[in-house]
Formats: sequence, C-alpha cells, structure tokens
Amino acid sequence: MQKKSCGTPLTDAVVLYIVGKKQIQNEVFASFLRHNTGYDCFVYEDIENVPKNPKNPRLVLFDCQTNDLEKMLLKLKRHNMLKQPSNHIIVLNVPPNVNLPKKIILLGVHGFFYEYDSIDNMIKGIKSVAKGKLWFPREMMSRCILEETEPKPAAKTNVEKLTQREIEILSMIAVGKTNQEIAEKFFISPHTVKNHLYKVFKKIQVHNRVQASLWAAINL
Repeated sequence: MQKKSCGTPLTDAVVLYIVGKKQIQNEVFASFLRHNTGYDCFVYEDIENVPKNPKNPRLVLFDCQTNDLEKMLLKLKRHNMLKQPSNHIIVLNVPPNVNLPKKIILLGVHGFFYEYDSIDNMIKGIKSVAKGKLWFPREMMSRCILEETEPKPAAKTNVEKLTQREIEILSMIAVGKTNQEIAEKFFISPHTVKNHLYKVFKKIQVHNRVQASLWAAINL
C-alpha cells in the first residue's frame, strides 16, 4: 500500500522509495531524507508496489531489518531483473553477523548499510549512489575479492579480448567513476562510454558495474 509523499515531487530529480514494514519509523526517516538531500521520498511496505517512473532516477532503499534475508534476496532478484532493472537499490539495516556480500553484489545492489551505520554516513552514501557511484563497506568489498582470488581459466583470455580503451574505461569503473566522468576524461560522449561498457560486459561475461569492478580488481 502506498504511503504519502514527504513533499511535492521534484521535476527531473532523484526520487527515493523507502521499502519496509516499520511504517512510522520509515515515514520519519523519509522526512529526514527529504530535508537533508532535497530528493522527494515515498514509503512503501513492499518492493513490488514501487511504481515505474521512467522520467526520474530512482533509488529504492530496501529495509531488511524486519525481513527474512533469503526472501529479501529473492525479491531483489525478481524486482531488479524482471521489473525495474534501472532502479538503483540500496540495502539498509543489515545485521552485522550476516555474511551476504557476494550474493548482494551479484544482484546488482548499488549501496549497502549495516544497522549500526550512522545517519551521516547513510546520507553521504545515498547522495553518492544518486550520482551513479557505488557505496559498500571496504571490508565487504575485500571479502568479495578474496572469494575470487583464484581467477577462472577464461579470465586471461577475456583480458586479451579487451582493447586498450576498454581496459582504461574498465579501470575507471573499478574506482567508481560515472559515465559522465569517463566521457570527460577521454573527450568522448556518454553514449560512446555506454557502448564501450556494453562490449566490455559482454567480453568479460558480467551483467553490471559492480561485477565489472570486482572482475577488474582481480584480473587487471
């Protein structure tokens, strides 16, 4: 069921959708985000109710504190792959004893916060994801890389398939640069960057920027 907006939608601006069972708490959090980010905020109880909104960049803040984590993963997979692949999903309030980094990243999640993360850190991370960057704890990325310390047999062959420009662009993706920043660096259009990334993802057999970043960290 849709809850009220925290303010009038901002034209051509980022829209935040907070998804979780704690309605009152999330309404207060949404109001706080609206005030501190300038983004419009909506609150929903279920991720399946988040509407399509092709005119605006969308950030879905998925509160897993009161959700079964395995069910959460299934919902994220179904939502991101079948319904709204253009959404940037941020997972909130993850218990510190849960070991799900690789599963989360492979689902295309763009940001991740433990339940003990500070409000200031969350605001900074949300703004970063809104700009097209990734936001994960350093130790989380380290564990993911360690899980892949043994390159697959095809990895070397895949590197050899990349052009020098594709390697340069992939390296910039690995450090969190946006398409616009890459375009400015190489004096090309964002559309050209997008075409390069399409070819890179196909050659190294990944599906999103997070997977490409991990692949680059291991193989370049």
